[in-house]
Amino acid sequence: MVLPAAILCLQLPLQLGLGPVAQAHQNTGAAPHAASSPRASGHLAAPVTATISEGQVKEVAKGGVITYPSVTSCLTVTVRLRDGGLVGAHASLFQVPGELRSDEILTALEQVVDHRPVTAVEVTGAVGAWHPSYFTKAIESYREGEQVPVPAGQDPDGIAQQVARQLALPRGLVTVQDMPDGDQVVT
Repeated sequence: MVLPAAILCLQLPLQLGLGPVAQAHQNTGAAPHAASSPRASGHLAAPVTATISEGQVKEVAKGGVITYPSVTSCLTVTVRLRDGGLVGAHASLFQVPGELRSDEILTALEQVVDHRPVTAVEVTGAVGAWHPSYFTKAIESYREGEQVPVPAGQDPDGIAQQVARQLALPRGLVTVQDMPDGDQVVT
């Protein structure tokens, strides 16, 4: 059941015409962006609430709330900071025009965390739709005729290892939970 769903996820953007849109966006030289934290952009304090859409990274202050809308084929990555703040990323299987690709999202997340002490990293979402390599080479990066890795089932350990490696954190800090239920709220 997971394999047909993953294949559908791989074919759907092409059927909807999203492949050429994302490719055209890249060819224009326009850089995708993530909504970065107020800390990273020079403001003194992070907001208390944030909605993080696909391809975005944001931060909330201690006691804050992050909402990840429409998590159906995505993964969310929430970093819990020692000071009580949260930094979140919404990784999409397919790039939303103007936002970050799956192979850019963890680098952007790491930049917002900016070497601050981390107590935990929680990865939630459609675990069965994700191959760990999507964090290092986005589906859009494969040329015509290249073999795109397709998940053979859930690989929470592989995903956790990849996230820990890219964020330069101990593997023991990262948990992965299959939860493709729509909106996610993290406090």
